[in-house]
Amino acid sequence: MVQAEGRTFGFDGEEAIQPQLLECFPYMYAGKDAVVELRCDEWSCVCPFSGLPDFGTIAIRYCPGEVCIELKSLKYYLTTFRNVGIYQEHAAQRVIEDLVRAAVPKWMQVVLDYRVRGGIHTVVTVDRGQR
Repeated sequence: MVQAEGRTFGFDGEEAIQPQLLECFPYMYAGKDAVVELRCDEWSCVCPFSGLPDFGTIAIRYCPGEVCIELKSLKYYLTTFRNVGIYQEHAAQRVIEDLVRAAVPKWMQVVLDYRVRGGIHTVVTVDRGQR
């Protein structure tokens, strides 16, 4: 249980995120650039300030180096954020750090596009490497 705005909500800390779930497979065309775009409209985590759920879409774009990200493992990994209290800006950084560590792409971009909450629409974009 974590205290948020004077109320107690049952959400987890960042230690619940499981990057070890990420798996990769060899990219047979290493050296030949391609942009891979992955999109999931079932992104969710929890605001650690209010304790309220955040929902949105995550888009991952990358140019593979030696390996590609295996999709089912990515889905399992993203699901581990579901009950984690993490600020929107921090979530984007955490996702890209874990994915870059697992796949070592030439370039990667993560865009978290959150649904409007409290009248504010938030989109967080982070990049690693040179496109």
